[in-house]
Parts: sequence; C-alpha cells; structure tokens
Amino acid sequence: MADQSAASVQRPTRMHFAGGGFLLLAVMSWLWPRFAWNGVVFTIEGLIAVAPLVVPGILLTAWIMASGADKIISRAFEGHMARAVLAAAAIGAITPVCGVTVLPLMVGLLAAGVPLAPVMAFWLSSPVTDPAMLATTAATLGLAFAIGKTVAAFGLGLFGGTVTAFLTAGQSGQSALRDNGLASSLATRSCCELATFSSAIWRDANRREAFYRQVFVTTRLILSCLIPAFFAEFALNQALTPGSLAVYVGADKWWAIPAAVFVGAPAYIDGYAALPLTRGLVDNGMSPGAAMAFLVSGGVVSIWGALAIFPVLKLRPFLLYLALAITGSLLAGYAFGLVY
Repeated sequence: MADQSAASVQRPTRMHFAGGGFLLLAVMSWLWPRFAWNGVVFTIEGLIAVAPLVVPGILLTAWIMASGADKIISRAFEGHMARAVLAAAAIGAITPVCGVTVLPLMVGLLAAGVPLAPVMAFWLSSPVTDPAMLATTAATLGLAFAIGKTVAAFGLGLFGGTVTAFLTAGQSGQSALRDNGLASSLATRSCCELATFSSAIWRDANRREAFYRQVFVTTRLILSCLIPAFFAEFALNQALTPGSLAVYVGADKWWAIPAAVFVGAPAYIDGYAALPLTRGLVDNGMSPGAAMAFLVSGGVVSIWGALAIFPVLKLRPFLLYLALAITGSLLAGYAFGLVY
C-alpha cells in the first residue's frame, strides 16, 4: 500500500514537470522561435553524439542489476578492516548503486554489526560514478574527466573509510543508526531480500524481465536528465561570452575549487544533468579542477544525496559523512587541476 501511495504521488509530479517543460518550450517557441529551434537542434545533436558511449553503459548497468551482482556486494565488507575498506571503495566506484537505491543494503549491513568504516567507504564512492555515468562523462566531457572522476570516486571512498576506521576504532555499525522505524524497516527489508548471482541472465525469464526493465528505467532517467541539460547548456553558451567565468572560477583563482564545492554542490540535482552544464561552464572559463570538484562533491554533498542518508544515521556519523565528502571533493579538485 505504501508503494502504491508513493507511486500515486510521484506520477502526478512527473506529469507536472513534463507539462511544465512542454509549456515552457511552447512559450519560448512563440516568443523566441529561432532560439528555441536552435536549442532543439543542439540538444538532438548532443544526444546523437553521446549515444555510442552511453548505450553500452546502459546495457552494462542493466546486466549488473539483473544478474544479482548488486546483491552480493556485501561480501566486500567481510574480513580485515583494511581489505574491507579497499574493496568497498573499489566496488562502490564501479557499481550502479547510489543514493536511495543503496540505502537498504547499507542500513542492513550496519544493523548486522558491520563496522561503519567499509560502509562509509562504499557510501562515499558509489554516488559519484557508475558504468553508465562513466560512458556519459567520457562522451560529454572527454576521457580525462571520465577516468579522473572514477579515480576520484575510489580515492574518496578509500580516504573516507580510512579516516572513519581511525575515528571509530572498528565499532559496530549498529551504533551509527538512528533508533526509528525507517532504519528498522530498511534493515529488515535488506536482510530478507537475498538473491543469487547468475551471469547468464537470458536463461531466466525473471532476470530477462529485470534486465529489460532496468534498460528502460535507466534510459528514461538519462534522457529525462540530458534533454533539459543539453538545452540548458545551449542557453548558457548563448548567455555567456567565452572566458566570462574565468573571473570567478578560473584556473588562476584560489577560491575556484572551494566555490565549486560549497556553492555549486548543494544545488546539484543529478549527475547526468550536471555533465552538459559542466561542459558549458568549462567552455566559458571554469577551471578543470573546479569542474571536477563540482562533479565529485555534487553526488555526495547535494541536498538530494544528504536527504537519503540523514533519516537513518545519527547526527555525528552524518556530520562525519559530510565532512569527509567535502574534504575529499576539495582534494579531488586540486589533484585533478594539477594533472589535467
């Protein structure tokens, strides 16, 4: 019943957003027909340009979800603390689970007594990138940004997990959870949803259905984010003159990277939508280091990412999460700026 109620609330919201978008486009077409048409052409060309790299990422993401690989990542949290943190950071950087998607698994692990350190490592690295995001980043911003973002995700998880291990001294993760109904329900749900791994998803009707469903959901997500984002990039390029942002977030400004983290990241909405916008910002003078700091911090410091974690973590672990995310994002931005 709760799921049905949530769906009934989300459906009108999506319809309102879609209707508002069409209405805005209609008004723009009437007031500025040339601008609207050029924006549509720019958006279509952008989608065609990124398709060869995005499509394989979508298929890989769907396979991971349908094969049950996302259900067995808990094995990374077993064993010696250093190995657990290392494995959790690495898996988090390459698996397509983040935000609300990974919440039941993380809460279940904490409730089962898994130390907070490897959970923190995965929690920090997983929202930054995934196979589809890697491909989309390469297509939109170039291979250097795609590789840098993946390395930054792993580094952020490793950094956060290591610091957490020193601060918590291997304490049970149960002490980090809030004592409320949400945390209890998520923990129960995660423990009860065990699934086996099978790479041959075509042999099972349920896995095939899950694969097709994931392809549809991921494609819809990417299109719903990229279409307005490419149009926003076109509008941004029309509004800004080349190099205009160099005054604020250019390579020679010491505050460029902190500004990208503390100002841009809280307003960050979606990783896919941020890519064309970031490309437009870079084209208009944003330094590469500031752009990387914005991309990395956006996934872990944004309002949307924080809201998924705050209801289940106590205040001190939650503040530790934010501090590690901000510090790691700043380090990622400075490091990328040095090597780019």
